[in-house]
Amino acid sequence: MSWRPTYRSSKFRNVYGKVANREHCFEGIPVTKNVHDNHFCAVNAKFLAIVTESAGGGSFVVIPVTQFGRIDPHYPKVCGHHGNVLDIKWNPFHDNIIASCSEDSSVRIWEIPDGGLRRNLTESVLELYGHSRRVGLIEWHPTTSGILFSAGYDYKILIWNLEIGEPVKMIDCHTDVILCMSFNTEGSLLATSCKDKKLRVIEPRSGKVLQEANFKNHKVNRVVFLGNMKRLLTTGVSRWNTRQIALWDQEDLSIPIIEEEIDGLSGLLFPFYDADTRMLYLAGKGDGNIRYYEITLEKPYLQYLMEFRSPAPQKGLGVMPKHGLDVGACEVFRFYKLVTLKGLIEPVSMIVPRRSETYQEDIYPMTPGTEPALSADEWLSGINRGPVLMSLKEGYNRPNKLVFKAPVKEKKGGVVNGIDLLENVPPRTENELLRMFFKQQEELRRLKDELTQKDIKIRQLELEPQESKRLSL
Repeated sequence: MSWRPTYRSSKFRNVYGKVANREHCFEGIPVTKNVHDNHFCAVNAKFLAIVTESAGGGSFVVIPVTQFGRIDPHYPKVCGHHGNVLDIKWNPFHDNIIASCSEDSSVRIWEIPDGGLRRNLTESVLELYGHSRRVGLIEWHPTTSGILFSAGYDYKILIWNLEIGEPVKMIDCHTDVILCMSFNTEGSLLATSCKDKKLRVIEPRSGKVLQEANFKNHKVNRVVFLGNMKRLLTTGVSRWNTRQIALWDQEDLSIPIIEEEIDGLSGLLFPFYDADTRMLYLAGKGDGNIRYYEITLEKPYLQYLMEFRSPAPQKGLGVMPKHGLDVGACEVFRFYKLVTLKGLIEPVSMIVPRRSETYQEDIYPMTPGTEPALSADEWLSGINRGPVLMSLKEGYNRPNKLVFKAPVKEKKGGVVNGIDLLENVPPRTENELLRMFFKQQEELRRLKDELTQKDIKIRQLELEPQESKRLSL
């Protein structure tokens, strides 16, 4: 019996990675040295945002994506946070709105002017306070305008309605720090990975845990929904501390469909999924390479395609949305790679080699566009709707008329499910205890000053009738 290798024809089997020329890179950026496991980079069709190293508070720079070359050391920054910035994300429906979260336990919404910053931006459009400890993750809802999710080190996920500037729901089912959040295509399900080694699929509006996995052979670090395939993919480590990936059925997390070991390195594996091409990209923190696979519903499920190699290690990666790609060059994915040692941001394009210069409809199907499918109130009322699709052939230059309006807020805090999120939170460390003590001392001092001023005012009011009586006599 003759042996035949398994061969599967694919239009993406020859996809290759192309690094941008030096003149199309961004240089001289003091990329943050923070060891938090995030990308520290966010990109859209207009701007590139990178978290930077700073003393006394946290900051990030926002650069127009066409402003290549060396960045001035005194380039304006977004610097309103009082602690290190841990995550930044662009609004998928408004290219000028970016959210950030920080060690100062706040989430802030910023509006970037069209031409970029001309001076340091310190005033945010919205300041959101609800977490009792630092906030490590933020995610915008994929189909709804004005809904933002934040995950803090208080083990809670808050759902913010930015139309009123308040938290409207709280998900409190985790017993440790939340490592990753991922939505399905229509945003009706939320998958999370947690430091307690459990993988969860949650209905976000009710906070109900629909599925939970605690698989001893695979310690989950990162999770991503695979579009409409009703599958999840996780990256993590095996019991032998080798890096591996696992494929799961979202309706049955009792055992993974398939597990595959990658290598014996120790860096965290970040998964990126492109639902249009069904391609999965794996990039390791501290690695220089990016592996890519094609996902199928039939065996072998994961089809290894190729590997992009580079000698420069990556700290994080930003991903350009589909409407910002160069369709004329058959570009199907673009990374922005953070190289900390060189202060360099390097665009890496994934390209399908084609001879024809016409629009390739087979590799650019209808894709989620820049218009929301639902309002915040519609989604909170229980309505689910898939994303509004657009064609990259004609629609990617269409201007978005969505305007972001921030509510006027008078108080910092919020009550969710009958619980005041900032009231009676016990300190967990000595630093938190000292911070709380000094904060209370300052509050007491302020109240004493206020009381003194009121006493003076009362005396003045008491003396007024006596003075008027004396004058009348």
